[in-house]
Amino acid sequence: MQTTRLTLICHARTVAQKLACFPTNEPVEETALVSCSLASRFDKASRLFCGPELRTCQTAAWLGPEACIDEALRDCDWGRWQGQSIKDLQRNEPEALQAWLEEPQAAPHGGESVAQLRERVAAWLVSMQATPGHVVAVTHPFVIRAALMQVVQGEAFHSLDVEPLAAVDLRFTGRWRLRLSGINLEGAEQ
Repeated sequence: MQTTRLTLICHARTVAQKLACFPTNEPVEETALVSCSLASRFDKASRLFCGPELRTCQTAAWLGPEACIDEALRDCDWGRWQGQSIKDLQRNEPEALQAWLEEPQAAPHGGESVAQLRERVAAWLVSMQATPGHVVAVTHPFVIRAALMQVVQGEAFHSLDVEPLAAVDLRFTGRWRLRLSGINLEGAEQ
């Protein structure tokens, strides 16, 4: 049996992320530090995929010129919440936001539910099982979350590998959250 290695990379930071807004098709905040670091870290991937959005295409370009756009890696469809801030939704649509956070089938924004996103990502993961070698996919936080949920469902204990000196960052703010850290650019020269 041939092995498939899948590396999921979240696109570089955008202004919408800084402002805690649901995304639009905005560009990334380019920095030389990120592009050099990514290019040197993932230069041996056999295949490179990315979502169709500008931010994923720009991030993938730092890894190589020939990224294949895969619609399955697109961001969640945020419907009418696209571009809106979380604070505005907490103030103007608190019940809808709460329903979306608590019910995977809910789509009060008129877009894609978390359950629909998870189904899409699960199907994509199945398609990747037949792709031997190293695959790098540049995508979005919600797509990566959906992939992680697919991997750890059921017998989660035996689905997790912890490498020596690995660091897992857990935060509690009313519920436990796993934080997967990216490259810290605070204070870095640009």
